[in-house]
Amino acid sequence: MTSVDMSAGSKENSVFRARGITKVYQMGEVPVHALRGVDVDLFGGELTALLGPSGSGKSTLLNILGGLDTPTDGHVWYHGKDLTEAGDKELTGFRRQHVGFVFQFYNLIPSLTALENVAVVTEISVAPMDPAEALAIVGLAERRDHFPAQLSGGEQQRVAIARAIAKNPAVLLCDEPTGALDSKTGIVVLEALERVNRDLGTTTVLITHNADIARMADRVIRLADGHIAEVRVNPDKVAASDLHW
Repeated sequence: MTSVDMSAGSKENSVFRARGITKVYQMGEVPVHALRGVDVDLFGGELTALLGPSGSGKSTLLNILGGLDTPTDGHVWYHGKDLTEAGDKELTGFRRQHVGFVFQFYNLIPSLTALENVAVVTEISVAPMDPAEALAIVGLAERRDHFPAQLSGGEQQRVAIARAIAKNPAVLLCDEPTGALDSKTGIVVLEALERVNRDLGTTTVLITHNADIARMADRVIRLADGHIAEVRVNPDKVAASDLHW
């Protein structure tokens, strides 16, 4: 049974509303149900954790919210606009103008410096921040002229975060951003995401299978077997610097 606590948000400040989201993939002749009738709301300015084991549907849900994938059935509204009715051009515009993505792997361009990697995004954005400012927000002002090969894994991930926030997105979607990092380095990355959420007010969604990481979220949405198993406001939210795993 789904446990839902809506006390920290309402329809009025809802950024995303998803209803009846189902996603079925065909693996040869076998249908694979990644999501099974998911209903979920995400609220402005919150840091939300999507928590669950591998295969629970977290990444599929994130990709649908971000306009990278479409549901087999159901609807997703972003500030009242039905994304599931949008065409490819509209979805491209939605991703470009409103959403920043951070993935487990950094996908930096090796031949460009940290500053240049961030600037690639700002050059095609409507109202971007200065690339140097984005790097300063994630604590990398001193590393702006270094190439990816000269940066640690954690520093490369923070460059990826700077690149995502430099276009001033309303929403930041993060898929296991610490998955390739040790815990000490991962906490530094989580502190950067925490700073973005707090200082810029960016609605942030963080996928994790780690219940300890979910402790830093305002709201925790737990998935299991393609269903929402629990939605709860986190009564004991802790700072990223106080996490341990």
